Amino acid sequence: MRANFRMQRLFVVSDIRANAGIEADRDQFNYLANVLRMEDGAELLIFNGRDGEWKARVSFPSRKHILLTPVEETRAQPAPSDLHYLFAPLKVGRLDYLVQKAVEMGAGLLQPVMTQHVQGKITNLDKLKANVIEAAEQCGILGVPDVAEPVKLADLLTRWPKERRIIYCDEGDAGQNPLPLLAEVKEKHLALLVGPEGGFSEEERMLLRGLDFVTAIPLGPRILRADTAAVAAMAVIQAAIGDWN
Repeated sequence: MRANFRMQRLFVVSDIRANAGIEADRDQFNYLANVLRMEDGAELLIFNGRDGEWKARVSFPSRKHILLTPVEETRAQPAPSDLHYLFAPLKVGRLDYLVQKAVEMGAGLLQPVMTQHVQGKITNLDKLKANVIEAAEQCGILGVPDVAEPVKLADLLTRWPKERRIIYCDEGDAGQNPLPLLAEVKEKHLALLVGPEGGFSEEERMLLRGLDFVTAIPLGPRILRADTAAVAAMAVIQAAIGDWN
């Protein structure tokens, strides 16, 4: 069933069960009561990334509390996405965009990776997680990606599970077509690695190209910003070997 974008969607932490009321937290109360000005009996959609999407009815057991009562499942929970999204943090505004688009395009895990030329940093992981939830609420996604702690690229590669192939964007081979390269990928478990605004260092490129579980792909002759390259790479991978079933 397609997402219903005419109704307000809200992420909840609690398990969702028919007729089992869920109390809105303080921020949700403020948003529903003071921003949206919802009244007793209003309806919205809730999801938690585990139990599907449900239509819920709003009630006010007291002036300071809102209860969300699930009344009908509208969409079943799909299988979780297995695509890991590895990215070098960007500056704040562009990082928000990058995270939002990764959620929209089906990433199952967001892994910040610190590279030699990285210009951004992750100072607040909770803010990053909140950005993920907001993106899921807005774009109709039911699966909410996990967010991992930042890790150095060399450390990540040292302990990387060899059964999960890394596809990374290498601006050094602009003349090649990425589709034949992706057609050779046979692994079911994949990760996409996108570098920083300054690109990977030559040392990092040599390291990545020397690993048999890494596939380098170009994104064409044009010079793309890091956040644009991230979206382009995700689109190419999903088109070639994405989750269409």
